[in-house]
Amino acid sequence: MLEPYEWKRSCTVLRRERASNRPDLADYYPLVHALGGQVIHISAMSKDYINPMDINMDYSDDDNPLGVKSDFILSLCELIIGARNGIEAEEKSVIDRCLPIVYQKYFENPTPENMPVLGDLYQCLREQKEVQAQRIATALEIYVNGSLKVFNHRTNVELENRIICFDIKDLGKQLKKLGMLIVQDQVWNRVTVNRASHKSTRYYIDEFHRVATRCRI
Repeated sequence: MLEPYEWKRSCTVLRRERASNRPDLADYYPLVHALGGQVIHISAMSKDYINPMDINMDYSDDDNPLGVKSDFILSLCELIIGARNGIEAEEKSVIDRCLPIVYQKYFENPTPENMPVLGDLYQCLREQKEVQAQRIATALEIYVNGSLKVFNHRTNVELENRIICFDIKDLGKQLKKLGMLIVQDQVWNRVTVNRASHKSTRYYIDEFHRVATRCRI
């Protein structure tokens, strides 16, 4: 985790590796706990929730945090819809129109209970007249009301800890890419908050080559 690979073997002391170089990811839990950190388990069966709609006032470098968040939501919807050539311009416009409506209550009173969830975006899309809006809403439905609704909750884990470990090992195939994108956005949220407080952030990704392959980086 902390040391680079040399040929096919890792010199890291944070995990037990055999000749096949297969890591035992569970080794990180006692380390994180021993350092007073937080382990967040993300899976369809977990009760740890992170909200993909989370935003903070330092989310962007300028005075328009929603502009940067909009780019993330567009990427999220694009991944959910699964279009080979991405989502169409009309669909992007519909999503962009809905976001100020969805976040209006939070920006007027930025308290945790006013933070929107994915279901709020879904409902706003359902209220639009365009066929494109209904298409996006239908694609979101399984993640809002269906069997994959793990990301339709407000964040209920403590994200202010000095050390946070996101465990996405048990995310199923249908949620893996979505989960990695959402975790990356949560990391960005933390980075922006730390940056505003003039704090450094260190971000380690175990088995990064697998993440890169799944996300097509």
